[in-house]
Amino acid sequence: MTEHIEDSGRPVVLRVTGLKKRFGSLEVLRGVNLTVLQGEVMCILGPSGSGKSTLLRTMNHLEEVDSGRVELDGELVGYKQRGSRYVTLPEKQLAAQRARIGMVFQNFNLFPHMTVLQNVMESPIGVLRRPSREVKETAMGLLDRVGLADWSHAYPRTLSGGQQQRVAIARALAMKPRLMLFDEPTSALDPELVGEVLDVMKGLAADGLTMVVVTHEIGFAREVADNVLFMDGGYVVERGHPDDVLGNPQERRTKAFLSKVL
Repeated sequence: MTEHIEDSGRPVVLRVTGLKKRFGSLEVLRGVNLTVLQGEVMCILGPSGSGKSTLLRTMNHLEEVDSGRVELDGELVGYKQRGSRYVTLPEKQLAAQRARIGMVFQNFNLFPHMTVLQNVMESPIGVLRRPSREVKETAMGLLDRVGLADWSHAYPRTLSGGQQQRVAIARALAMKPRLMLFDEPTSALDPELVGEVLDVMKGLAADGLTMVVVTHEIGFAREVADNVLFMDGGYVVERGHPDDVLGNPQERRTKAFLSKVL
Protein backbone atom coordinates (compact mmCIF):
# COMPACT_ATOMS: atom_id res chain seq x y z
CA MET A 1 0.00 0.00 0.00
CA THR A 2 1.24 3.48 -0.86
CA GLU A 3 1.84 5.67 2.20
CA HIS A 4 0.72 9.28 2.26
CA ILE A 5 3.91 11.32 1.84
CA GLU A 6 3.99 14.77 3.44
CA ASP A 7 6.21 16.45 0.87
CA SER A 8 4.10 19.45 -0.14
CA GLY A 9 5.18 21.81 2.61
CA ARG A 10 1.54 22.24 3.66
CA PRO A 11 0.74 21.85 7.36
CA VAL A 12 -0.96 18.70 8.61
CA VAL A 13 -4.54 19.47 9.69
CA LEU A 14 -5.64 15.96 10.67
CA ARG A 15 -3.56 12.99 11.73
CA VAL A 16 -5.05 9.60 12.63
CA THR A 17 -2.67 7.06 14.16
CA GLY A 18 -3.29 3.41 14.97
CA LEU A 19 -7.03 3.89 15.40
CA LYS A 20 -8.96 0.90 16.72
CA LYS A 21 -12.65 0.66 17.56
CA ARG A 22 -14.92 -2.26 18.36
CA PHE A 23 -18.61 -2.63 19.10
CA GLY A 24 -18.86 -5.68 21.36
CA SER A 25 -17.12 -8.53 19.56
CA LEU A 26 -17.13 -6.70 16.21
CA GLU A 27 -13.82 -4.96 15.43
CA VAL A 28 -14.82 -2.05 13.19
CA LEU A 29 -11.48 -0.22 12.89
CA ARG A 30 -8.25 -2.21 12.94
CA GLY A 31 -5.36 0.20 13.25
CA VAL A 32 -6.20 2.95 10.75
CA ASN A 33 -3.58 5.57 9.87
CA LEU A 34 -4.10 8.63 7.69
CA THR A 35 -2.93 12.21 7.26
CA VAL A 36 -4.85 15.12 5.76
CA LEU A 37 -2.96 18.25 4.73
CA GLN A 38 -4.30 21.79 4.66
CA GLY A 39 -6.47 22.33 1.59
CA GLU A 40 -6.62 18.62 0.79
CA VAL A 41 -9.76 16.72 -0.17
CA MET A 42 -9.66 13.09 0.92
CA CYS A 43 -12.42 10.73 -0.23
CA ILE A 44 -13.03 7.48 1.63
CA LEU A 45 -14.64 4.66 -0.35
CA GLY A 46 -15.66 1.14 0.54
CA PRO A 47 -18.54 -1.28 0.95
CA SER A 48 -21.14 -1.05 3.72
CA GLY A 49 -19.70 -2.18 7.02
CA SER A 50 -16.12 -1.38 6.08
CA GLY A 51 -15.72 1.19 8.89
CA LYS A 52 -15.91 4.39 6.81
CA SER A 53 -18.57 6.24 8.78
CA THR A 54 -17.22 5.06 12.13
CA LEU A 55 -13.80 6.37 11.15
CA LEU A 56 -15.32 9.72 10.22
CA ARG A 57 -17.21 9.94 13.52
CA THR A 58 -14.02 9.35 15.51
CA MET A 59 -12.50 12.43 13.90
CA ASN A 60 -14.70 14.74 15.97
CA HIS A 61 -15.20 12.31 18.86
CA LEU A 62 -18.79 11.41 18.07
CA GLU A 63 -17.41 7.91 18.58
CA GLU A 64 -14.89 7.16 21.30
CA VAL A 65 -11.87 5.08 20.31
CA ASP A 66 -10.46 2.00 21.98
CA SER A 67 -6.87 2.87 21.10
CA GLY A 68 -4.93 5.18 18.81
CA ARG A 69 -5.02 8.93 18.34
CA VAL A 70 -6.84 11.60 16.37
CA GLU A 71 -5.08 14.98 16.23
CA LEU A 72 -6.35 18.26 14.81
CA ASP A 73 -3.51 20.72 14.17
CA GLY A 74 -1.37 18.63 16.53
CA GLU A 75 -3.94 18.71 19.36
CA LEU A 76 -5.37 15.43 20.63
CA VAL A 77 -9.11 15.24 19.87
CA GLY A 78 -11.50 14.07 22.57
CA TYR A 79 -8.91 13.22 25.19
CA LYS A 80 -6.20 14.62 27.42
CA GLN A 81 -3.08 12.51 27.92
CA ARG A 82 -1.93 12.02 31.50
CA GLY A 83 1.17 9.91 31.51
CA SER A 84 0.21 6.67 29.80
CA ARG A 85 -3.53 7.22 30.35
CA TYR A 86 -6.08 9.06 28.21
CA VAL A 87 -8.86 10.95 29.97
CA THR A 88 -11.96 12.10 28.10
CA LEU A 89 -12.17 15.89 27.84
CA PRO A 90 -14.88 17.77 29.75
CA GLU A 91 -17.90 18.55 27.58
CA LYS A 92 -17.04 22.26 27.35
CA GLN A 93 -13.56 21.57 25.96
CA LEU A 94 -14.93 18.90 23.66
CA ALA A 95 -17.51 21.36 22.30
CA ALA A 96 -14.73 23.87 21.62
CA GLN A 97 -12.84 21.24 19.61
CA ARG A 98 -15.92 20.24 17.67
CA ALA A 99 -16.54 23.87 16.78
CA ARG A 100 -13.40 23.64 14.62
CA ILE A 101 -14.65 20.52 12.80
CA GLY A 102 -17.76 20.93 10.65
CA MET A 103 -19.82 17.85 9.88
CA VAL A 104 -22.51 17.19 7.30
CA PHE A 105 -24.60 14.06 7.87
CA GLN A 106 -26.62 11.86 5.52
CA ASN A 107 -29.97 13.06 6.81
CA PHE A 108 -29.45 16.83 7.15
CA ASN A 109 -30.32 17.06 10.90
CA LEU A 110 -31.82 20.54 10.57
CA PHE A 111 -33.98 21.96 13.36
CA PRO A 112 -37.53 21.68 11.96
CA HIS A 113 -38.93 24.51 14.13
CA MET A 114 -36.33 27.01 12.88
CA THR A 115 -36.17 28.81 9.55
CA VAL A 116 -33.28 28.20 7.19
CA LEU A 117 -31.58 31.39 8.39
CA GLN A 118 -32.09 30.52 12.04
CA ASN A 119 -30.59 27.06 11.46
CA VAL A 120 -27.44 28.61 10.02
CA MET A 121 -27.19 31.27 12.76
CA GLU A 122 -27.86 28.99 15.74
CA SER A 123 -24.38 27.64 16.52
CA PRO A 124 -22.27 30.77 15.87
CA ILE A 125 -24.50 32.64 18.33
CA GLY A 126 -25.13 29.85 20.84
CA VAL A 127 -21.68 28.22 20.85
CA LEU A 128 -19.25 30.92 19.72
CA ARG A 129 -21.21 33.85 21.23
CA ARG A 130 -20.80 35.95 18.13
CA PRO A 131 -23.01 39.05 17.79
CA SER A 132 -26.24 38.34 15.94
CA ARG A 133 -25.86 41.16 13.39
CA GLU A 134 -22.44 39.86 12.30
CA VAL A 135 -23.69 36.26 12.25
CA LYS A 136 -26.75 37.15 10.17
CA GLU A 137 -24.62 38.88 7.56
CA THR A 138 -22.29 35.88 7.37
CA ALA A 139 -25.21 33.44 7.27
CA MET A 140 -26.90 35.25 4.39
CA GLY A 141 -23.60 35.21 2.50
CA LEU A 142 -23.31 31.47 3.02
CA LEU A 143 -26.89 30.86 1.92
CA ASP A 144 -26.17 32.86 -1.20
CA ARG A 145 -23.09 30.74 -1.78
CA VAL A 146 -25.16 27.55 -1.71
CA GLY A 147 -27.90 29.11 -3.83
CA LEU A 148 -30.54 29.48 -1.12
CA ALA A 149 -30.57 33.15 -0.14
CA ASP A 150 -34.18 33.44 -1.37
CA TRP A 151 -35.20 30.63 0.98
CA SER A 152 -33.81 32.14 4.18
CA HIS A 153 -37.23 32.46 5.86
CA ALA A 154 -38.50 29.04 4.75
CA TYR A 155 -38.76 26.05 7.08
CA PRO A 156 -36.90 22.81 6.33
CA ARG A 157 -40.10 20.84 5.65
CA THR A 158 -40.80 23.06 2.63
CA LEU A 159 -37.43 22.29 1.01
CA SER A 160 -36.29 19.43 -1.19
CA GLY A 161 -33.69 17.02 0.16
CA GLY A 162 -30.99 18.68 -1.93
CA GLN A 163 -31.93 22.09 -0.61
CA GLN A 164 -31.91 20.83 2.98
CA GLN A 165 -28.46 19.34 2.50
CA ARG A 166 -27.18 22.63 1.10
CA VAL A 167 -28.56 24.39 4.19
CA ALA A 168 -26.73 21.82 6.32
CA ILE A 169 -23.50 22.64 4.50
CA ALA A 170 -24.04 26.38 5.06
CA ARG A 171 -24.76 25.70 8.73
CA ALA A 172 -21.47 23.81 9.13
CA LEU A 173 -19.53 26.52 7.28
CA ALA A 174 -20.99 29.21 9.56
CA MET A 175 -18.70 27.94 12.33
CA LYS A 176 -15.66 28.69 10.12
CA PRO A 177 -14.28 25.18 10.65
CA ARG A 178 -10.69 24.14 10.19
CA LEU A 179 -11.86 20.81 8.75
CA MET A 180 -15.11 19.67 7.12
CA LEU A 181 -16.37 16.09 7.37
CA PHE A 182 -19.05 14.75 5.01
CA ASP A 183 -20.73 11.43 5.79
CA GLU A 184 -22.30 10.17 2.55
CA PRO A 185 -23.91 13.58 1.97
CA THR A 186 -25.86 12.50 -1.12
CA SER A 187 -26.95 8.99 -0.12
CA ALA A 188 -30.40 10.10 1.12
CA LEU A 189 -31.14 12.21 -1.96
CA ASP A 190 -33.15 11.43 -5.07
CA PRO A 191 -30.77 11.00 -8.03
CA GLU A 192 -31.80 14.26 -9.71
CA LEU A 193 -30.86 16.24 -6.56
CA VAL A 194 -27.36 14.79 -6.10
CA GLY A 195 -25.70 17.14 -8.57
CA GLU A 196 -26.70 20.35 -6.80
CA VAL A 197 -25.04 19.19 -3.57
CA LEU A 198 -21.91 17.91 -5.32
CA ASP A 199 -21.59 21.23 -7.16
CA VAL A 200 -21.48 23.08 -3.83
CA MET A 201 -18.86 20.65 -2.53
CA LYS A 202 -16.77 21.09 -5.67
CA GLY A 203 -16.85 24.83 -5.10
CA LEU A 204 -15.64 24.39 -1.52
CA ALA A 205 -12.81 22.16 -2.70
CA ALA A 206 -11.81 24.74 -5.32
CA ASP A 207 -11.71 27.36 -2.55
CA GLY A 208 -9.19 25.28 -0.63
CA LEU A 209 -11.35 23.96 2.19
CA THR A 210 -9.84 20.92 3.92
CA MET A 211 -12.36 18.08 3.55
CA VAL A 212 -12.76 14.40 4.37
CA VAL A 213 -15.65 12.88 2.44
CA VAL A 214 -17.13 9.42 2.91
CA THR A 215 -18.92 8.86 -0.38
CA HIS A 216 -20.13 6.36 -2.94
CA GLU A 217 -19.92 9.00 -5.70
CA ILE A 218 -16.96 7.65 -7.67
CA GLY A 219 -17.13 10.43 -10.26
CA PHE A 220 -16.87 13.09 -7.55
CA ALA A 221 -13.87 11.32 -5.99
CA ARG A 222 -12.18 11.06 -9.37
CA GLU A 223 -12.74 14.74 -10.17
CA VAL A 224 -12.19 16.44 -6.82
CA ALA A 225 -10.15 14.26 -4.45
CA ASP A 226 -6.44 14.75 -3.89
CA ASN A 227 -6.28 11.35 -2.23
CA VAL A 228 -8.61 8.35 -2.14
CA LEU A 229 -8.73 5.73 0.59
CA PHE A 230 -10.41 2.40 -0.03
CA MET A 231 -11.50 0.61 3.16
CA ASP A 232 -12.70 -2.90 3.78
CA GLY A 233 -13.11 -4.87 6.99
CA GLY A 234 -11.82 -2.04 9.17
CA TYR A 235 -8.56 -1.67 7.24
CA VAL A 236 -7.29 0.86 4.73
CA VAL A 237 -6.70 -1.55 1.85
CA GLU A 238 -5.39 0.95 -0.69
CA ARG A 239 -4.70 4.68 -0.85
CA GLY A 240 -3.31 7.16 -3.32
CA HIS A 241 -4.17 9.59 -6.09
CA PRO A 242 -7.62 8.92 -7.59
CA ASP A 243 -6.08 8.18 -10.99
CA ASP A 244 -4.15 5.34 -9.39
CA VAL A 245 -6.71 3.93 -6.95
CA LEU A 246 -9.70 4.27 -9.28
CA GLY A 247 -7.95 3.89 -12.62
CA ASN A 248 -5.31 1.30 -11.83
CA PRO A 249 -5.99 -0.33 -8.45
CA GLN A 250 -3.33 -2.70 -7.17
CA GLU A 251 -5.24 -4.61 -4.50
CA ARG A 252 -7.57 -7.46 -5.40
CA ARG A 253 -10.30 -6.24 -3.00
CA THR A 254 -10.23 -2.74 -4.51
CA LYS A 255 -10.55 -4.18 -8.01
CA ALA A 256 -13.52 -6.33 -6.99
CA PHE A 257 -15.33 -3.39 -5.41
CA LEU A 258 -14.77 -1.02 -8.33
CA SER A 259 -15.88 -3.65 -10.84
CA LYS A 260 -19.31 -3.60 -9.19
CA VAL A 261 -19.74 0.18 -8.82
CA LEU A 262 -18.15 1.57 -11.98
